[in-house]
Amino acid sequence: MGYTRREGEIGLPRKIAVMTGSRAEYGLLYWLIRGIADDPDLELKLLVAGMHLSPEFGNTWMEIQRDGFEIAAKVEMLLSSDSPVGIAKSTGLGVIGFADALELIKPDILVILGDRFEALAAAVAAHILRIPVAHIHGGECTYGAMDDAFRHSITKLSQLHFVAAESYRQRVIQMGEHPNRVFLTGSPGLDHLEHISYLSAQELESDLGIGLSHPVFLVTYHPVTLHGSPETAFASLLRALDGFPEASIVFTYPNADTHGRVIVRMLEDYVSRHPERARAVASLGQRRYLSLLKHCDVVIGNSSSGITEAPSFGVPTVNIGDRQRGRLRAASVIDCEEDEGAIRGAIQRALSPEFRNSALRADNPYGKLGASRRIIKILKEFPLEGILEKGFFDLPLTADYR
Repeated sequence: MGYTRREGEIGLPRKIAVMTGSRAEYGLLYWLIRGIADDPDLELKLLVAGMHLSPEFGNTWMEIQRDGFEIAAKVEMLLSSDSPVGIAKSTGLGVIGFADALELIKPDILVILGDRFEALAAAVAAHILRIPVAHIHGGECTYGAMDDAFRHSITKLSQLHFVAAESYRQRVIQMGEHPNRVFLTGSPGLDHLEHISYLSAQELESDLGIGLSHPVFLVTYHPVTLHGSPETAFASLLRALDGFPEASIVFTYPNADTHGRVIVRMLEDYVSRHPERARAVASLGQRRYLSLLKHCDVVIGNSSSGITEAPSFGVPTVNIGDRQRGRLRAASVIDCEEDEGAIRGAIQRALSPEFRNSALRADNPYGKLGASRRIIKILKEFPLEGILEKGFFDLPLTADYR
């Protein structure tokens, strides 16, 4: 299976499988997928799973097809339950589905981004089938989510690592991965900035059916999966938003995480009570989302987009709670507790002229443009002979931990 099946087949393009299980992850991977598809030395095999195949989350697999990509395999794995037991069972179904898809496709390398349970399922299946895994965005920490452990598990199941910052590279090496397999590439999600044609504010208003009078809030809140009550925390956010009756608010749906449907019900109820100034969208798509990011005044919630992408637009982020705790931050990010008063105060600070001006000058710690090109070059050139064999790279001990 994997590389050994193609050994000696001179002249064949290297077969690269890319897995995507959510709209957000697909957005980060888009230019990498496009680059692989357009490279004559590579053969793209796209695996689509999870939220993409769910009507509840917008059937975003159709968006992938509209973008001109052929889907090599669809992996149905998402149960209707978002309880911890339901997510655990979905992960198991994912291992089964990815095993079948990978056995059929027989890629030379499987590319996985991030830390979700779909990604973990794909990595487990590939590891057992002896298919090398290339992991993007390893070494990061999100202490408030079970995804933190998923991400580090995927690191140990992977052979190549593409990280967004030097401190993350050092952390992956600290986990025992050899330095010559850990590459500082930056975040591929930032590559949209050099390619995308943004929608105007007027086009967005027409598309969303809502006037975008300032301030414009772009809100995405995901359940914190390790502790706390997502219902209580999100209720605090909604009450804080009531303190800005002049604001236009666009909500995007949470991911298919534990208790995510609670958040969906609450935000839909909020929108129904404020139809003149609020909209909820299951999936904006990358162009609409980034256009809103460009035109909004504040990003609010606990999505990684507010940490990794918003700083490149000079847009302030109000990051709520612990979900992103542990990640590098630009100076444009304001952290606050999951408390109505704290959230309202953070939004007021983000809207102040002084902070908005400082956000425009903030450096993004997640790198510069061109990450997708750098990753593709390594995927093409890194020797595959013996790649499945890896030891544990030991660092010299600098302290006695007994």
